[in-house]
Amino acid sequence: MATTMSAGPRMLSLGRAELILLRRNKMALYMTLLMPMMMVLVMRETVGKFPIDKSGMSVNEVSMTGAFGFILLFAVYQNLVSAFVARREELVLKRLRTGEAGDAEILAGTALPSVAVALVQCVLLLVAGVAWLDLRSVARPELVLAGLVLGVVLSVLLAAVTTAWAKTVESAQLVTTPLVLVSLLGSGMLAPLEIMPDPVADVCRLLPLTPVIELVRGGWLGGMSLHEALGAIGTGVAWTIVAGYAVQRWFRWEPRR
Repeated sequence: MATTMSAGPRMLSLGRAELILLRRNKMALYMTLLMPMMMVLVMRETVGKFPIDKSGMSVNEVSMTGAFGFILLFAVYQNLVSAFVARREELVLKRLRTGEAGDAEILAGTALPSVAVALVQCVLLLVAGVAWLDLRSVARPELVLAGLVLGVVLSVLLAAVTTAWAKTVESAQLVTTPLVLVSLLGSGMLAPLEIMPDPVADVCRLLPLTPVIELVRGGWLGGMSLHEALGAIGTGVAWTIVAGYAVQRWFRWEPRR
């Protein structure tokens, strides 16, 4: 019981240390704070070029709900790949493992600042959408919450897995490109699955971040059936289990020699 109770303070301590490092890294801070919001503005222009009327949603609705995916990709996933690789190459992760903190605590503590910033951005996104863009209020908060929880956990795990292909901090951004591009094009962030041909949409529903976008979109705008919600949650949980196994199998705690 003592170990369980002390896990929280240890994670917070790691999170505070990571926050200090994030504040010192101007580029990482820019990517975390500004890039997602800037991409939302660009996104609205791009979304308007698709036949959105076939989806039954407006450009603002598609853009704002898809923006949650942007935040997860840039503020959590990309940023954490760089952070994990940097701490690994600096032998920080190796030293932390010799202490009391467990592997999950080390990864979670390192991820805390990025996750906190992402969640704040998501809340601001909801407020801005309702207050300034005249979007409807959140219809089913529990689905939005489920989507965010799945998205955060999955983004952290995918970031940890991706570090297996990044030998240096400089290469970290390169190895994140495939997942970022696939998610942008196929997970419904720019083009809703409703306007895609059925065979393509069925494949895209199996992508890691697609269930996250579907849950957030269905929770905010409404109209998501129980069957659709359970299907999205099931897909998201399945990806989380696979990613968790992959972290245990391939995540490296020290540099390759």
